[in-house]
Amino acid sequence: MRKKIAAGNWKMNKTFEEGQILLSEVVNPNVQVVLCVPFPYLSTFGKMIDTDKVSLGAQNCYPKASGAYTGEVSIPMLKSVGVGHVIIGHSERRQYFNESDAFLAEKVDATLEGGLTPIFCCGETLEQRNEGIHFDFVCGQITNSLFHLSAEDLKKTVIAYEPIWAIGTGVTASNDQAQEMHKVLRDHLASKYGQEVADEISILYGGSVNGANAQELFACPDVDGGLVGGASLKSREFTNIAKSF
Repeated sequence: MRKKIAAGNWKMNKTFEEGQILLSEVVNPNVQVVLCVPFPYLSTFGKMIDTDKVSLGAQNCYPKASGAYTGEVSIPMLKSVGVGHVIIGHSERRQYFNESDAFLAEKVDATLEGGLTPIFCCGETLEQRNEGIHFDFVCGQITNSLFHLSAEDLKKTVIAYEPIWAIGTGVTASNDQAQEMHKVLRDHLASKYGQEVADEISILYGGSVNGANAQELFACPDVDGGLVGGASLKSREFTNIAKSF
């Protein structure tokens, strides 16, 4: 059975003190919760988590294990402070830091080799959707960065579909739009690995998820949870999202 996951991406928000308070207020989740917090907080926050229902997540990684890569953070470093999940390929990383599909494939490999779980992000712009190429574009991201994996490694990967036009805009894909794309992605996975493997992979929706729309989104048959941005910075809101399954 696929895992139901509520993942919070804090991005570059919250001071250390504010983050400690927020973490302490995320209580008693009934599903798997992943909190992807800024790098400086990982070690301390990892020691604060006292339930196996909450996993510490990183927002990025570098594919090399060590070396002269000033400012970068490796998978062994992340693992050593208790990180269990790593976001890879968020649209902001693709846009602002020019991360290519090939480079993201390296990150996926490094994450899996280190025993951590990649949360691989994909999604289209509004222009691509309006042009009618959104299915091919997002499936291409999956093909280019994940289809080199073995079936066993693919099953250790979480996918997050995030339409770029809905990230931080307050605009959410309709339930039908979210389900449609998630079904397309699952069918694409099945075309390469078979339906049994595709049915084991959690596909999250991200893009202005909040306490008001989460329950209907998560009720879609191919939507297995959310990668939540702004709403994850409000403990009550995020807790309500985690209780929406």
